[in-house]
Amino acid sequence: MNIDQAVMALAGTLVLLSPWWLLLPAFVGANLLQASITGLCPAAVALRRLGVSAGCALR
Repeated sequence: MNIDQAVMALAGTLVLLSPWWLLLPAFVGANLLQASITGLCPAAVALRRLGVSAGCALR
């Protein structure tokens, strides 16, 4: 699994399992939107530090 797949899996899991049905999914969506514009994704940075291999979108 590379970083691209791990970020999508993490975002999907947080949205599906969130007890805060509106707050956390809104935060995840806003984070994904800003990552698509700026290219900086905090989740990708954290996953890279944990040793997940780089993907083609989030390097």
